Amino acid sequence: MIFLIEYNRNEGKKVTFKTFDSSERKAAEVARLKLELTLNSRGIDNEVVLLEANSETALRKTHRRYFENLGHLVPA
Repeated sequence: MIFLIEYNRNEGKKVTFKTFDSSERKAAEVARLKLELTLNSRGIDNEVVLLEANSETALRKTHRRYFENLGHLVPA
């Protein structure tokens, strides 16, 4: 699966989360580019990534920062 994530670093939260089948790579790439162009034209500096994983569960393990807040990631 392919995952499109828009992440607001300042707020530490996901703004956009979309999934695509692996066979939809081109559509995912087009969606990423359109999102980046839209954000850029609005002066919004959010992180936009395409990630590939076998499942959302696997993605949540390998890229925790997109799914958990800073308090969960950094021990007290």
